[in-house]
Amino acid sequence: MSDDDQIEIPASFIALHADPRGRLRISRLDLRQRYEWCEDMAQMLVDRAQQVHHDLGVAQDQVIARIGAGLADPSSQMDATEAGWVLQRLAELLGWNWSEVAPIAASDPLRPA
Repeated sequence: MSDDDQIEIPASFIALHADPRGRLRISRLDLRQRYEWCEDMAQMLVDRAQQVHHDLGVAQDQVIARIGAGLADPSSQMDATEAGWVLQRLAELLGWNWSEVAPIAASDPLRPA
């Protein structure tokens, strides 16, 4: 058994790529690759989120919203469902309460360009 086969993909991520009957709409390999990419993204964003929250004094929900705005940018190559999962996972990694956040205003000075 390869190490790749030992990666446990959470049900919450599998649900993003399953039809209403629970069958995957993408291959197992694609699912694993998408999961690893999204998990890596969430892990990578932890330090930045903490920095913005602590150093700039931005509220936790606004940090998540701002990161969400960046993930929503077409250049992120992440679809909306995966971006939502990354935000939820990021909040979980940070120990922050998760709630769906409204998009940040275009006038926000820290909004990604």
